[in-house]
Amino acid sequence: MRVIISLDLSSDVPIYQQLRDRVVEGIAAGTVREGESLPSTRQLAADFGINFHTVNKAYDLLRQQGFVHLNRKTGAVIGPTAADAAFTDGWSARARTLLAEAVAKGVPADEVLATCRALLANFGEQQGDEES
Repeated sequence: MRVIISLDLSSDVPIYQQLRDRVVEGIAAGTVREGESLPSTRQLAADFGINFHTVNKAYDLLRQQGFVHLNRKTGAVIGPTAADAAFTDGWSARARTLLAEAVAKGVPADEVLATCRALLANFGEQQGDEES
């Protein structure tokens, strides 16, 4: 796996969620590609000094969400990803809540849109860099 995973062990965000999020961000950025294997749960746990069950929970969440395939022989492998109706509905609901939080905190709409555009452009740029 070529993605650099950084965790904030003092964050309120659970470690398994942080791991899941960093892998998804790696897929979006193109630094982790279909067919690539992720480190074993025990290896990743040892690298971070965390319980391997925490890594297992992150990998299982990635499996449930269709980002990886788990196999006893090959471990966690990045799978093909495509948005289906269930994903799109769930994503829209999560985006709505996140946008509502920004509005409720007084973040101006143009700043929200600029941030969204910059983040999307950043993912596109990283994918372009990988393909070069």
